[in-house]
Amino acid sequence: QVQLVESGGGLVQAGGSLRLSCVASGRTFTMTAMAWFRQSPGKERQFVAYITWYGGSPYYADSVKGRFTISRDNDKNTLYLQVNSLKPEDTALYYCAAKSGQSWPTTQTSDYNYWGQGTPVTVSS
Repeated sequence: QVQLVESGGGLVQAGGSLRLSCVASGRTFTMTAMAWFRQSPGKERQFVAYITWYGGSPYYADSVKGRFTISRDNDKNTLYLQVNSLKPEDTALYYCAAKSGQSWPTTQTSDYNYWGQGTPVTVSS
């Protein structure tokens, strides 16, 4: 099992920035990729970005490309999401996810085995 704990969310004004973190524990050696998703009230969980754990290859949703940066620190078993130029439509609960297995990561929630509890991001206009 892998446990994931997110932090770093908060209330910011439009145009502001935050740095989200996700600390992994447990059988972290089984992880092959990690990702961020987000979910707004009444909407489905939406892919934001993923990164392969060992190669560090990132991939972003079009809606956040150029504004968000995903990164990881293997030594600290920590995933990050730097979120800049925030917009009100970025308001959501942001979830960290991890997958095991050798297949290349995807943008689908079903591809990820482990999930955190989420950290809220609220952007005021």
